[in-house]
Amino acid sequence: MPNDSLTLATSAASTADSPAHTRARSLAPLLRRTATLPLVRTLLREPLVHFAVLGAVIFGADAWLHPPVKDDHTITVTRAMRQSFIDNFDEDKERVPSHAQLQKMIDSWVASEILYREGKALAVDRGDDMIRDRIAYKLQLLIFDQIKVAQPTAAELSAWFASNHERFDEPERVGFYLTPPSDEATARRELEDIRGQRESTELQTRTRAVLARPVASVAKSFGESFRDALLALPIGEWSVLQSNEGWHVVRLDSHRAGVPAKLEDVRDDAARIWHTDETRKRAWEAVNRLKASYTVKYER
Repeated sequence: MPNDSLTLATSAASTADSPAHTRARSLAPLLRRTATLPLVRTLLREPLVHFAVLGAVIFGADAWLHPPVKDDHTITVTRAMRQSFIDNFDEDKERVPSHAQLQKMIDSWVASEILYREGKALAVDRGDDMIRDRIAYKLQLLIFDQIKVAQPTAAELSAWFASNHERFDEPERVGFYLTPPSDEATARRELEDIRGQRESTELQTRTRAVLARPVASVAKSFGESFRDALLALPIGEWSVLQSNEGWHVVRLDSHRAGVPAKLEDVRDDAARIWHTDETRKRAWEAVNRLKASYTVKYER
């Protein structure tokens, strides 16, 4: 009885030496390359891959020519810096930011610092003496240039509009006249003069007309109590009201209700703004991916 192992080995050897097997062996590398081509094509179309490769090449060259500063991926938010954000929040120093507002300013500065450092690593500042924010802005442009956003689907645009319709609504508006701020006694004396049609030319000249003002902005300028009292006035009647600035003689001239927007009426504008928002969102995500390689320290 022949040795089965030997028979199999001989058969395998003869098969391995056959022309067909030789061709298969020569085609194997090509087949492996062909199988990977779709993946390669996909990667070559990916903007972040372009950005990463470009960054790796430039960063590698820069690292060889200019060794990085030790701990360059640590960002320290100093107490003095945090205080400067608080001091600059309101130039009149009458308000201080909330914790959330302060953190938002810090996050914005940290993002700018990250973009600045990444821009430096990519040699964006070579030959450019502009300040840090200018370098960060250049890298922002590079990131935005790599982001390609397709048009939204009907469902995407509808969902986005439902959350952002107030950006398209026609707001409630008022129109009114008011005299310059003064004390209450002066304002009441001016009211009597206006009602008796004997106000001075100077008062007439200094009386201001506010036309079609969104109601939401009235409180920001004059205070909530002024806004509420103004809306309660009969149209065309002069009255004395107190604002954040002082006392005024005021006449309500018009009051127009707001009108909710309909998507079909503003579809083009909504799609354009959606595209801008989506591009910014993806750019911020790209910055956060860069941020993942940094350590942010807070001095106490």
